[in-house]
Amino acid sequence: MKQFDADATRRALAFDRLVPALRAAFAEDTQVPPRHVHTVEAGTDRGTVLIMPAWSEAGYLGIKTINIFPGNGARGLPGLHATYVLYDAHTGVPLAMMDGNEITAHRTAAASALGAAFLARQDARRLLVLGTGRVARLLPAAHASVREIDQVQVWNHRPEGAEALAAQWRNEGWNAQAATDLEAAVREADVVSCATLATAPLVKGEWLAPGSHLDLIGSFTPQMREADPACFAGASTFVDTEEALTKAGDLLDAIAAGTLARDAVQATLSDLCRSRHGGRANATERTVFKAVGSALEDLAAATLVWRAAQP
Repeated sequence: MKQFDADATRRALAFDRLVPALRAAFAEDTQVPPRHVHTVEAGTDRGTVLIMPAWSEAGYLGIKTINIFPGNGARGLPGLHATYVLYDAHTGVPLAMMDGNEITAHRTAAASALGAAFLARQDARRLLVLGTGRVARLLPAAHASVREIDQVQVWNHRPEGAEALAAQWRNEGWNAQAATDLEAAVREADVVSCATLATAPLVKGEWLAPGSHLDLIGSFTPQMREADPACFAGASTFVDTEEALTKAGDLLDAIAAGTLARDAVQATLSDLCRSRHGGRANATERTVFKAVGSALEDLAAATLVWRAAQP
């Protein structure tokens, strides 16, 4: 079985290749059983374990195990740790062990960009990122693969974290600044991308400008939320998969508040990638994309890593 460490996994996942790979995967038939979710309690520490399998007609089977511990930030540790094993779907023979953290972070950012490819305005250039974790750090590069992003702001509940990430992005060539006034930053942004583990809303609907695109990719359980119910009022809402309607606290809150009806969700990524829905209708439409992640995305990314290593 071949081993792909973090560097080897990362090198194969450039967004100009990964975003199209996800688009192709969502347009094809892939078997994605429901994820297994378990709560882990160790003393006063609590975390969540997800087990996410998927297999494709291309002949690959993948299983990701991902551990999410929100309290790790206080320890100076990432909140997410994952491993990924790729198998031959015809025989069950293990092919490779890959760095699941890189798989998860890159496919999450790529799915965010894929959603924006259909839903952000064509002239969108101002990106606001909420969060400073592994996924958040990738969002400018991901979105720049589908839109002409030339201004980036980052906000975090720990201001020093936002300042540090903005400085890192500037060193990488981005026009990046830390945002201290979240409301003002949201009002000015063309794309607001939330990649946090928040359990209380961060973005308010009254702040969102006409024509803006709200991207919610951090929360993935009913207890987590990044946007208040007003964010969905008057907006066209899209999801990565139908599972989002049962897993996302943002959507569940909006449904309970009456600002979003279940049958008002416009389309999934599969619908968009199969041209069943055209995405954004006009320049003034306000769009929301809610993603909880899919094993299909992991498998597409892992397949890309595997194929890149073949002679």
